[in-house]
Amino acid sequence: MAKPKDNPNYKVVAENRRARFDYAIEDDIECGMVLQGSEVKSLREGGANIAESYAIVEDGELWLVNASIAPYQQAKMFPHEERRKRKLLVSKKELARLAQASERKGMALVPMVLYFNHKGIAKLKIGIGKGKRKADKRETEAKRDWQRHKQRLLKEHG
Repeated sequence: MAKPKDNPNYKVVAENRRARFDYAIEDDIECGMVLQGSEVKSLREGGANIAESYAIVEDGELWLVNASIAPYQQAKMFPHEERRKRKLLVSKKELARLAQASERKGMALVPMVLYFNHKGIAKLKIGIGKGKRKADKRETEAKRDWQRHKQRLLKEHG
């Protein structure tokens, strides 16, 4: 299979950059989305925001809540609701694992990346993460700074 960056159909629509800063991501999973036609066209134009969204397991189904997909201008007859709940498609086994993980203390289902895969189908990558405290964030930042400093030293001294 071709690498995502090499494939012309692969396109990142929206990314939640704060996900890895605010959560310690343990695992991630790719899932499909149930979308209307105008939502897909809006996504192809890049009109989406998943920064404030989250995923929940409700009544045996996985839902994406509070994700914003901008209205598509040419769809005046049948427009879509901008912040509606959208159903996510995963297997029953993965759904059971996600439900179990989200019930644990401090665990959350965080949308990380919304993209079109190599076949041109909209996919969402969800991370299973535990919320970081202020001290954890400082520790992560200190590690990142040390890695940068170490790389600079190695580059200078060969």
